[in-house]
Amino acid sequence: MILGILLGLIAGSLVGVQNIFNSKVNERASTWATTTLVLGMGFLASLTMGLIFEGKQLFELANMQTWYWFSGLIGVGVVTCLVQGIRRLGATYAIFIMLTSQLIFAVLFDSFGLFGLEKVPFTLKHFVGVLIIIAGIFVFKLNGKKVGSKSALNQ
Repeated sequence: MILGILLGLIAGSLVGVQNIFNSKVNERASTWATTTLVLGMGFLASLTMGLIFEGKQLFELANMQTWYWFSGLIGVGVVTCLVQGIRRLGATYAIFIMLTSQLIFAVLFDSFGLFGLEKVPFTLKHFVGVLIIIAGIFVFKLNGKKVGSKSALNQ
């Protein structure tokens, strides 16, 4: 369990850094050039590491559902949307929204057992956890400004 928590923390920090780097690339290049660069470099790095650590076994993809082959296409949407979101909202706010959305959909996917996941009952604890995270975004975004003021709501 501790290793899983540690890996989750590392992944979260890497996603945060990657998104900031992606937005900096996007300041100098178009969104599609940024997406191509990011995913192209990711492909080359993954291919290289996969060949080093797995060799020919890297290409053995037996018994995989057809729709899973399209996960790379989903990555295009992720990078494109985050680059644009960070450009319009700033890194912290865009990533807060992305993580909240990710959590909400993960809870839904687990609760309904979608995409081959084991069905996990939706509990009051899950609901309260999601609400606390959403409330945290509002607290962060309002940043001490009066609720209902134009400047607090328009940012």
